[in-house]
Amino acid sequence: MQVIRHSEQTLKTALISKNPVLVSQYEKLDAGEQRLMNEAFQPASDLFGPITLHSPSDWITSHPEAPQDFEQFFSDPYRKTPSPDKRSIYIQSIGDILKFLKKKKPEDAFCVVGITMIDLYPRDSWNFVFGQASLTDGVGIFSFARYGSDFYSMRYEGKVKKLKKTSSSDYSIFNNYCIPEITSVLLLRSCKTLTHEIGHIFGLRHCQWLACLMQGSNHLEEADQRPLNLCPICLRKLQCAIGFNIVERYKALVRWIDDESSDTPGATPEHSREDNGNLPKPVEAFKEWKEWIIKCLAVLQK
Repeated sequence: MQVIRHSEQTLKTALISKNPVLVSQYEKLDAGEQRLMNEAFQPASDLFGPITLHSPSDWITSHPEAPQDFEQFFSDPYRKTPSPDKRSIYIQSIGDILKFLKKKKPEDAFCVVGITMIDLYPRDSWNFVFGQASLTDGVGIFSFARYGSDFYSMRYEGKVKKLKKTSSSDYSIFNNYCIPEITSVLLLRSCKTLTHEIGHIFGLRHCQWLACLMQGSNHLEEADQRPLNLCPICLRKLQCAIGFNIVERYKALVRWIDDESSDTPGATPEHSREDNGNLPKPVEAFKEWKEWIIKCLAVLQK
């Protein structure tokens, strides 16, 4: 096991910058937000820890990338930002794929993200991918098939049993055969993947500063070890891209976890689509994350 631990000064510069304009922007954040983000470079912080590598196949080891600090994010000429007429994120459940999403993209969409429980094979020579995205077009498709506990069993329904030739506009092959068991762990894994990829569409690159949602992951074990929350450096990037009050954001996340009256799909494959609406949202796996958010709110609201 290897721990990547940056110096206090390195993390402080990555978060705040040495550019006077960006330093001034940071100083305009309210005291609570600065207090929380400053946890990034506090050695004894129990909110934001260093990155831990568990195997040589982990992302940072096998995919060397230059790190992106806040100043590099802010100055990126290719970064897209929402505008008053393009400010919505659409999540579309579909069977296939980027061209379809691009055609169906609403006028007010900042991005459209397709989700599926069908395994993705973009080329015959590839084993599989968790997702594909076109950041210039603001569209992506992500599969949660391998996140389900039943994926490797014979009873997994998200498999095409027979090869069928259809037209490029016919997606009926995917209708009604792929209904996985919806568990708390599957929901947590799916939320991690979806929010990580949408973060990329906002211009956030893979994080190499602290344990963070924006860390890359090479395999499921590494993805499970990655937290659901953003580190302060990436949190500042997202706040800059969207504009939000961190206290209100965290309170909304706690409300989402506590809200039992969700239209999340049912807990077992036997439930029909029509019966799913009144079933409880499986959030048991989010308990630790909720406790972390409450700790952050305590820092923010001192």
